[in-house]
Amino acid sequence: MRTTIVDTLASIVFFTTVAALTELYVAGMEPREVLTTRLIMVPLMLVTGRPFGIYRDWVFANTAPTSGWSRALVDVFAFLTFQLPVYAATLFVAGASLAQIATLLPATALLMALLSRPYGVYLETVRKLFRAQRA
Repeated sequence: MRTTIVDTLASIVFFTTVAALTELYVAGMEPREVLTTRLIMVPLMLVTGRPFGIYRDWVFANTAPTSGWSRALVDVFAFLTFQLPVYAATLFVAGASLAQIATLLPATALLMALLSRPYGVYLETVRKLFRAQRA
């Protein structure tokens, strides 16, 4: 139960912070718009936070990376193969056309690849801090 709470809250804190800063300073959204967007995303993170942690642990256990570079590559692989389909489904449910989804996914994949290792390190740090077990 502790790991479920830790993984879920880690996801919410990390991605709310990163996304809010991006929406404010890159996209130029108003603070009220950012707050609304982030509140809409919390339920999705509640549903995907722990399943991603379990999946990431499974990928790491089955690849057994030994170096910093291999750990980074495994984090990128785990993140993209889990989160990109979730994002595509979210866009579809939100009403995006297949053409819009196809346009967004490559750019999103690049951003996700850049965030995947920092999030992996953050998740491991938070798990250690709160003595949460791996899956």
